[in-house]
Amino acid sequence: MSEHETDAAPPTLSTPQRRPLLGLDRAELEAWCEAESLPKYRAGQILSWIYAKLVTTFDAMTDLPADLRRRLDEAFVIQTAEVARRAESNDGTIKTLLRWSDGATCECVMIPDGDRRTACIGSQVGCPVQCVFCASGLEGLERNLTRGEILEQLLCVARDSRVGGGRLSNVVFMGSGEPLANYDEVMAAVRTLHAPWGVGLGARRITISTVGLPARIRRLSDEKLPVNLALSLHAPNESLRREIIPWAGKIRLDELVAACRFYFERTGREITLEYILLGGVNDGASHADELATLCSQLRCNVNLIRYNPVEPLPFRRPTPQAAARFQESLRRRGVNSHLRRSRGLDIDAACGQLRRKAKLESDAGGAVVQINLPRPDQT
Repeated sequence: MSEHETDAAPPTLSTPQRRPLLGLDRAELEAWCEAESLPKYRAGQILSWIYAKLVTTFDAMTDLPADLRRRLDEAFVIQTAEVARRAESNDGTIKTLLRWSDGATCECVMIPDGDRRTACIGSQVGCPVQCVFCASGLEGLERNLTRGEILEQLLCVARDSRVGGGRLSNVVFMGSGEPLANYDEVMAAVRTLHAPWGVGLGARRITISTVGLPARIRRLSDEKLPVNLALSLHAPNESLRREIIPWAGKIRLDELVAACRFYFERTGREITLEYILLGGVNDGASHADELATLCSQLRCNVNLIRYNPVEPLPFRRPTPQAAARFQESLRRRGVNSHLRRSRGLDIDAACGQLRRKAKLESDAGGAVVQINLPRPDQT
């Protein structure tokens, strides 16, 4: 084992007698306190320790009576997953693979950018969409994540964000899975992210990315919680989108555009179109023209992302020059577009890559390890 590799930490897993505390909101925890003949304000203290102070054990809740801490430990568990793998990039990006007691795994990523710390979290184990260029869906969907499992990812990233004096500033549901296909659990987690008793993030700091489920987009419009909506578009026409996103065969682009337009009208939030540039596939001048025409039907901006290669998939990363030409074509047509800087290329930071690598190594009998690559200021 090399100097940068260590065995994964042992799990702290839930048992049938201990419920995941992150699966409860404030009202549910207050109800438990009342049933235990405890004052309701204790729920607020407990939640503050978890979401503001980021503790992982009840013993750390030092302003609670020892008897209450014991009763909490008998009834609940805070962490239900083990850290199966962890990797830190030269650019400060940290990716963690969590494993739950049933063997299901999911990645969460902390992305630093100046003073900002963004959490990229998943909503499902695997992915049903199976975009042909993405590692997340190579083995299909295993199961949905619960509200508590989604929040557990978030708190893992929040702790990483505090290293060096930072703090979590944004959350994006852009990890594995289709968030709107796990609507109820994702929205329960979002409400905790937004609540003053929870993480306390403003709705504008939360982004839900979807491949496009028009009925769920319209439902989201009525939540009275104007989070950012990002549409994973990746192709400017029906035929190409169906080639690279199998689910697109069920959903027409005009239906998606109409649902996104409805979302803007209800919330006032401009839509972000996520567009992964695949070298020689969707990054030509004609594609840029088609995309600009589609954008003219929406209040939107375009987030361009150069593809992170995934073994053994055949797609390639476009050159910086090709990406710049594509962006300039959009801008000439009046489209507000941004070319996102790639992060974590040295740690398999694209969606699903670390999970897939860990599974392949496990299937081959390899050890699950932690990888720590030095930051520039450590070399």
